[in-house]
Amino acid sequence: MKKECLTDLGRNIGRRLWPLVGALCVLLAAGCKKSDETPSGGGGGEIKIGEFASLTGKEATFGVSSHEGTALAVEQINAAGGVLGKKLKLLTEDDLSKAGEPATAVNKLISRDGVVAVLGEVASSRSLEAAPICQQSQIPMISPSSTNPKVTETGDYIFRVCFIDPFQGTVMANFASKTLKAKKVAIFKDVKSDYSIGLAKFFKEGFLANSGQIVSELDYNGGDKDFKAQLTEIKSAGPDAIFVPGYYTDVALICIQAKQLNLTVPRFGGDGWESDQLVEIGKEAVEGTYFSTHYAPEEDTPQSKSFVASYGKKYSGKVPDAMAALGFDSVMILADAIKRAGATDGAKVRDALAATKDFACATGLTSINSHRDATKPAVILQVKGGKFKYVETVNP
Repeated sequence: MKKECLTDLGRNIGRRLWPLVGALCVLLAAGCKKSDETPSGGGGGEIKIGEFASLTGKEATFGVSSHEGTALAVEQINAAGGVLGKKLKLLTEDDLSKAGEPATAVNKLISRDGVVAVLGEVASSRSLEAAPICQQSQIPMISPSSTNPKVTETGDYIFRVCFIDPFQGTVMANFASKTLKAKKVAIFKDVKSDYSIGLAKFFKEGFLANSGQIVSELDYNGGDKDFKAQLTEIKSAGPDAIFVPGYYTDVALICIQAKQLNLTVPRFGGDGWESDQLVEIGKEAVEGTYFSTHYAPEEDTPQSKSFVASYGKKYSGKVPDAMAALGFDSVMILADAIKRAGATDGAKVRDALAATKDFACATGLTSINSHRDATKPAVILQVKGGKFKYVETVNP
């Protein structure tokens, strides 16, 4: 079957059917690519790369930030002459922050659009949905900021440019013990989120290893609006601090309701907190809280300074957050790998990505380890005066 036939077929398939026929389309596309003289996505004067992100929905600020960083990197690379003498063409799909949509988006990018690599997602659950499709298609996928270890365990074509939750959990366990001086901690996690479950697990292991005590471990469902029953139970357990490994939309409401219950012990979490909407929604209820993340704009490196300046210029003075910086880094690392591979062939790009070592990124020197995870530092930020203030850097 020729590629033109596939394209016509893809156009006639309804959006609702994509998840059902996606795997078949991917296999057919791979077969067609082998028979073509020019690799899909790398022919002509451009190299197609795909991106799937939560541009709308309840975690939209994550996807928008990541996309802005991604788009800026593509613009800079193309202005400098592109890669292998060709311009990058970014094709972006919105997964609506919903389960089921990442599979639809990635099947479309691979089988219809013929991208040579896929960038995404921020949320671990959505990366885990898309990763098997990329692995089966032998298309390299780079997650900017999914931290659950299971993401790259999917296979040897799946990478990330961020640290993972065992490291982040240990960082926050040490922070709770050493900085907050907490002896007793309550954990409040989202049972619908692979990210939240994983980060809670690794925090708990680290905190217990520090001779700490978990006095309460309760669950909520992401998207809930009323957390008062669980927070009342947490208050009665008498913790010194509360660890909430969730996303900013839920975290802000949790902090508001904790304040209403006069539950004033320190609250802290992971990189899922980092959004201007945390402060916009939570206001004074999130004042003084802490979270770990991947990047602080105050970092004093040439790459960070250049990124902050160019991002502000492109986006009307905005200051980039970690998701924007990691989106930017994911493109830069991919472009570097394609250059070193000298081709857009999936296996060659995969091998070049795996060999990435001490690459100077906006978020710091980045190497890809044997598990296809990035080794790099974490930073701790605090909400202070309605802004995110740098507290400290923690190296791996």
